[in-house]
Amino acid sequence: MSAPDALLLLSTHCPHCPAVLAALADLLKQGTLGRLEAVNLEQHPEVGQALGVRSVPWVRIGRIELAGVHTKAELAEWAAKADSEEGLADYFHMLLKQGQLPRAQAMIEAEPALLAAVLPIVGNVDASLNVRLGAGVLLETFAGSDTLRTLLPQLGTLSQHADARVRADACHYLGLTGEAAARPWLDARTTDDDADVREIAAESLDRLPPET
Repeated sequence: MSAPDALLLLSTHCPHCPAVLAALADLLKQGTLGRLEAVNLEQHPEVGQALGVRSVPWVRIGRIELAGVHTKAELAEWAAKADSEEGLADYFHMLLKQGQLPRAQAMIEAEPALLAAVLPIVGNVDASLNVRLGAGVLLETFAGSDTLRTLLPQLGTLSQHADARVRADACHYLGLTGEAAARPWLDARTTDDDADVREIAAESLDRLPPET
């Protein structure tokens, strides 16, 4: 995987910007970044306006957008996984944890294939309730769409998860696919050990068309 490009927005009077610029420059020299562009917003405020950036330092590495101060180690970690599904899953997790659901929603609406990066959050038993609810909103936005239907195999696998909460959520999302092919996964959960999983599986089955 090629090294991602980075964009840094800074200002002359920002006390933290020089350190972030130096860290990114080092990552560029090391080959961790493919290209680095730095823009002084005092000279080019239109760049910040176009990106909706109101404070600096602000960094974009691949698809990952980071506001505020980050260490060289943190920037290197994001650069290493910026364009991977794992990295995007971690990024969506961070956005949801920070209450930035609209940002995650906008990214996925612009590039629906990114919805697959939400599934690791569904399977993360350590994710907070707010993060899991946010992931649910993202998936429910695509109810009945081809985008969600393409994730049916992964959702089917999650419906067999050891944790009942994950199985229940997966059953709910399987129902939202509107795909008859989800029936075998849901049928298997109607005899689940957990009552909530059984109930959600039955409700989801009622939403689906019959198999042909």
